[in-house]
Amino acid sequence: MWLREAFFRWLLPAAFLLPLWLVVGWIIFGRSGWSLLWVLLMAAPAVFAGQLILTLLTRSRPSVRAERALSWWDVLGFTVWHVLTVSVGLFAAGAFGWLLTGAIVAAIGLFWLQLWQLWNEARGSGLRIREAMSWSAPREDPPSARAQPDVVVIEERPRKD
Repeated sequence: MWLREAFFRWLLPAAFLLPLWLVVGWIIFGRSGWSLLWVLLMAAPAVFAGQLILTLLTRSRPSVRAERALSWWDVLGFTVWHVLTVSVGLFAAGAFGWLLTGAIVAAIGLFWLQLWQLWNEARGSGLRIREAMSWSAPREDPPSARAQPDVVVIEERPRKD
């Protein structure tokens, strides 16, 4: 459970730290100015926006809000995507294209996973909301029901001795 809670707390800082890692990775491992242009104009904003969207989708699920922990599917998906994103920031010459493609595919897959989980959790909630509203709203009884009292009053009479 502690791992799922740790991932819950990690999601928002990850939106800032992963793009920052791409810039730091370019400083340490970068080969050219063109890769800096790519990092600043495309990769960092895409990772930032993607992580924020995925965080909002994840935290909008009722089970995540109630438990303050992600599901195991979330942990797996975010782990794969974050490891691939950090690996892209290493700018490995032979594997860069494969890692970038994997990170993009993982982000898209994680997006659909979040939508699927949100849909499954929200599927029956509309019916539950309507039922709750009908319980709390005063109902108009039919005329035949008004004729019969709902409360029976028993009066106590003193005994005549």
